[in-house]
Amino acid sequence: MAVETKISKTVYFYNMTANMVWSLICIFPISIFCYRLMDLSWFYTFLAISFSGYFFPKSFFRKIHIGKTTRFYEKAGINFFKKFTQNGDIVNNLIKKKYPDYKVIAANKMSIKKFLAQSFMFEQLHFVGFLFFVFAMIYALVNLYFWWVIVIGLTIIVYNIYPILLQQYLRRRFIAMAD
Repeated sequence: MAVETKISKTVYFYNMTANMVWSLICIFPISIFCYRLMDLSWFYTFLAISFSGYFFPKSFFRKIHIGKTTRFYEKAGINFFKKFTQNGDIVNNLIKKKYPDYKVIAANKMSIKKFLAQSFMFEQLHFVGFLFFVFAMIYALVNLYFWWVIVIGLTIIVYNIYPILLQQYLRRRFIAMAD
């Protein structure tokens, strides 16, 4: 097997592991809430409205950048958060133990542009999740499920807001390299 194929499989395995762990931790509670407590018609309504986020243009996501510099994101704790994500510090350190020359992004324009496109896609995904989770949290609040408001609120921060901030941070870092 070629070295690139081994590296690709290793990267895929570690990134999918990180992704699955976060997804199980964060999607499991909201799944329980929706299955047990949310009216099915509201579930489908929230889902349909949330999916509209996939059709928002890139210009929308550029406008909702919270920080103008990477320093803002670093002060918000993004470096701590990115340790535990796909292509994050832990995953990259594990890969580099096996393949010391491994780089997430090659130092060429094509690789950087591909990374930036993927970053927008990840931000859209988490934005759609953000919309759905917020609707679910409002539903919980209106129906006086206060414990669920707290659980869903914390999940929004961990599974949607920080990943969105991470994508914004990474684009701020790499967009200058693509030009």
